[in-house]
Amino acid sequence: MKILVTGGLGFIGSHTVVELQQKGFEVVIIDNLSNAGIEVLEGITAITGKVPEFVKMDLRDKQKVNQFFRDHSDIEGVIHFAASKAVGESVENPLLYYENNISTLVYILQELSKKDRARFIFSSSCTVYGQADELPITEGAPVKPAESPYGNTKQVGEEIIRDTCNINKNLEAIALRYFNPIGAHPSAHIGELPIGVPQNLVPFITQTGIGLREQLAVFGDDYPTEDGTCIRDYIHVVDLAKAHVVALERLLNKKNKENYEVFNLGTGRGSSVLEVIGSFERVSGEKLNYRIAERRPGDVIAAYADTTKANNELGWKAQSSLDDAMTSAWKWEQKIRK
Repeated sequence: MKILVTGGLGFIGSHTVVELQQKGFEVVIIDNLSNAGIEVLEGITAITGKVPEFVKMDLRDKQKVNQFFRDHSDIEGVIHFAASKAVGESVENPLLYYENNISTLVYILQELSKKDRARFIFSSSCTVYGQADELPITEGAPVKPAESPYGNTKQVGEEIIRDTCNINKNLEAIALRYFNPIGAHPSAHIGELPIGVPQNLVPFITQTGIGLREQLAVFGDDYPTEDGTCIRDYIHVVDLAKAHVVALERLLNKKNKENYEVFNLGTGRGSSVLEVIGSFERVSGEKLNYRIAERRPGDVIAAYADTTKANNELGWKAQSSLDDAMTSAWKWEQKIRK
């Protein structure tokens, strides 16, 4: 069974390709290599022993998207990761984000809508909740006005999929709202490799630990939390990747209750920035050079998932601890710097 993974050489996409191949799926990857290197293909192959089909393509080209689906009419499902994802960059260049994250989604859905039956998994985000009124956050929590153009593209993306599913019952979709993916594959063949200065906490921690960055800035220690730093739900990327396969199988096996469903993906536990630093120091044996800096605008105080729905409906649960994830992230960092 052939599955298309867009953005399949990215951080979460590459780990999902591995899980799909290990489950026996035939995978086609589309990636424009704007935020990933072609060498990720070698890492995937080293783990699975299978070379996925790779197409270098920019999904903003509507004609090429149309031609691709004509050439690959046997695709049974799509997992859509391809999107720009840096919050700060989205504030500075909103039109890039709206073009890249919205138009590409529309072009893919237009092609899937022509099929007799189509299954679609969307890479969404907990950013749709903003600062939630209650913790942990359930799927029923109100979607707050987005804090950034990036967050807005996830909200609008979900609305586009829902509206399309409402009029096209042949299209079945699941939006996965994930919290904070971290870590790397335990083999250290693939992991998170941001281009330029990392936007996320864990790669900045590991790059500081290995000496690539001089110091880590912790943005604010005066939040109303136990140690004063922000709290997030950090989920191991392999656990997250497995959830995408489970969600796809739910659609393929007709286990879904509606043709558009939403699930939170997290551990159900919040960890503060200082707890993550403590975990890194524990598993690496390295003392991290960090300083307390001013709060960042737009940072919510705390966000962690209620995963009851995913646990019960998907039969999926995160297995790895924070220490497991930090161990794999450090192993990956050490390997790529050799």
